[in-house]
Amino acid sequence: MSSSEDLQYPRLLLEYRDGFLVSKAMFTACELGVFDLLQVSGAPLSSAAIAERLQSNADGMERLLCTCVGLKLLETEMINMEVLYKNTDLSSMYLTKSTQRSLHPMMMYYSDTMYKYWNYLADGVREGRSQHHRATGRSIKDTFAAVYWSEDSMLKFMQFLNSLCSLCDRDVVTAFDLSPFLKVCDLGGCTGALAREFILAYPRSTVTVYDLPKVVKIAMKHFISPEESQIKFHEGDFLEDPIPEADLYILARVIHDWNDDECLRLLSKVYNSCKPGGGVLVVETLLNADKSGPLEAQLFSLMMLLFTTGTERTPSEYKKLLTTSGFRNIEIRTTGKTYNAILGIK
Repeated sequence: MSSSEDLQYPRLLLEYRDGFLVSKAMFTACELGVFDLLQVSGAPLSSAAIAERLQSNADGMERLLCTCVGLKLLETEMINMEVLYKNTDLSSMYLTKSTQRSLHPMMMYYSDTMYKYWNYLADGVREGRSQHHRATGRSIKDTFAAVYWSEDSMLKFMQFLNSLCSLCDRDVVTAFDLSPFLKVCDLGGCTGALAREFILAYPRSTVTVYDLPKVVKIAMKHFISPEESQIKFHEGDFLEDPIPEADLYILARVIHDWNDDECLRLLSKVYNSCKPGGGVLVVETLLNADKSGPLEAQLFSLMMLLFTTGTERTPSEYKKLLTTSGFRNIEIRTTGKTYNAILGIK
């Protein structure tokens, strides 16, 4: 229920109105290299110095920097009556390109791709289908042709996923004790990021990353080092081709891409490939039972509408998909982060 103060002055609505302004200001600072410059400078810099080094307009840059201070992405200090800017610890860790936990690729993917698709949200809601044709001007035969249209777009998408994985994958692979599963297959494992976390948590295991040939090519070129011998790659289309034998199959951020019929087709295929005692680990964000939240999952569900044939689901909806496919002893563990873990056993 709204308070009388909210009704007199709708502060919450005004905050929501400005939401895309906030995100685009952050994205722009990332794109222009503000955080990277301040990271390597070794000392705070004036707005004029930042504008000069980044070949930007002095007035425009000062306005952007002031906004980043308001967003708590930058801090200021006064020296000889001059305002100098420096990164916050949060920006240094996550918004610069060079750090191990960098989310810079994620921010750029949201700015360049997500932002464009969300302009067509009303059309997506009216039509109940992907808006790739409007966002790109191209027709596609299937959802993922949009993502993997060119090597450049594939690499950007994979970098985005890789940065997203860095936030949650250690938590989801340790939500259960998965040490008994020595032979693991990560279906749609993309860059091998989750496979890497799995091996770190369970060094006796080996993981096969199964993905499309062009995805595997880019993953091996840009994301996996030759020293990571416990991670193997297998080329194929897991919906159409046979899948490798494994003790545990992982479906991370895959099930939400598909409608129920497509999910059942894939999960049944996984079940038939499992030995008794084998299992499947599903990694997804979860809606509350009554779909009242969390907001992040609700927004992701709208995103799936614009990009795919899928949706985000509640725990009971995932349990139903798994039990219909034959899995039993289904457990769900929440991590307190974006993604959670669902384990089903044959």
